[in-house]
Amino acid sequence: MTSQSGGAARTSRGSTRPESVDVVVVGAGQAGLSLSHELSQAAVEHVVLDRGRVGQSWRSRWDSFCLVIPNWTVQLPGGCYAGSDPDGFMPRDDIVRHLADYALGFRAPVREGINVAWLGRGVDCGFLLRTSAGDTRARHVVLASGAYQKPYLPPVPGTLPESLHVIDAGNYINPEALPPGKVLIVGSGQTGCQLAEELTESGRDVFLACGRAPWIPRRIEDRDTIAWLAETSYYDATTADLPSPLARLTANPQASGRRGGHDLNYRTLQAMGVNLVGHFAGIEDGTAHFAADLAESVAFGDARYAKICEFIAASCARRGERAPEMPTPRRFMAGTGRSLDLGHFSTIVFTSGYRPNYTSWVDFPEAFDDLGFPLQEDGSSTVTSGLHFMGVPFQRKRKSATLLGVAEDAAVLAETIVASIRARPRRAALPRAGGGR
Repeated sequence: MTSQSGGAARTSRGSTRPESVDVVVVGAGQAGLSLSHELSQAAVEHVVLDRGRVGQSWRSRWDSFCLVIPNWTVQLPGGCYAGSDPDGFMPRDDIVRHLADYALGFRAPVREGINVAWLGRGVDCGFLLRTSAGDTRARHVVLASGAYQKPYLPPVPGTLPESLHVIDAGNYINPEALPPGKVLIVGSGQTGCQLAEELTESGRDVFLACGRAPWIPRRIEDRDTIAWLAETSYYDATTADLPSPLARLTANPQASGRRGGHDLNYRTLQAMGVNLVGHFAGIEDGTAHFAADLAESVAFGDARYAKICEFIAASCARRGERAPEMPTPRRFMAGTGRSLDLGHFSTIVFTSGYRPNYTSWVDFPEAFDDLGFPLQEDGSSTVTSGLHFMGVPFQRKRKSATLLGVAEDAAVLAETIVASIRARPRRAALPRAGGGR
């Protein structure tokens, strides 16, 4: 995808005036592109701005990254996976290529390399976006950058030794890019487990600080577990089905798509030699301390797996079909280690997840809850008229922030935006820029 460039409109005296468009979409990942497709189908004028390139968040993943859910779950509107391996797992570069080809296929009005530094209220009850290419006015703005925008680093009581190489998951590239020596990984969702596996296979001595995360077997009988779950109501769960708003931050189930897909959880990691400890509790005099809760974290994951088995069994019963044989977790033996001398380690990798970061650049603080998530319904702000979102976890359902559910959300939000634009009284045209940006 080639970026479009240009500038704001210029007056006869050489000054600039903001470009004006009906809809600005911020973010050219699967969420922003899916909405762009639906707006294009409805002939709605819009632009898609991205600080990087199409699919930038995928481009930024580590070298061996691949999908954890099967290729057939890539169901973008007008851009479903059509390759020869629907049950496989696309590696990073293939995901990026799919998104770039998708954008090119419907001529998405993407402008790459445009950073939106600030969004606030403009004139005429519209919005003003201050970008690296100048100001833009819009009647509707869609934030499609996802809700997980800022790496979350847990509070670290104590001071990390200066000799340690400390990074978050977003800065991990491959084992060779780390200094030689032992590695401590803090955070045990999909990313933490995948990095622990890769680093151990490369010959590193790896310690994984474990928290409460669900897990699934890669396959149940002869089908991927995701295929079984897609036949249940699991992915259609809403925030009303969650025990609390904090549940939106629960890690995705531990599993792997590497090498054709395989089980990846505390048991498989322990069997391959990864040293498992409880959750990270802090540092004192160069020693890292961990809670004695590893067994409880494993039990939490087992309980979540049992719930998934119940979903699948109930779904099969409703269809009058035999439920598959679902494997019983093996016994787990938790160690007793609760401290590590960090002087023997070269690297700490924090993989503690991400948090929303809208309020650092969006000047509508009242539009977000205490966790930083947007207050919205079906993707439209319930506080700020004309402000919308795409790719938010549980935007409408559990699947909202996934490749499996983004098309449904895009169709619903596009319908809302189109109806609003068409209902607006015709007014004198706003000044428009002479070219793209």
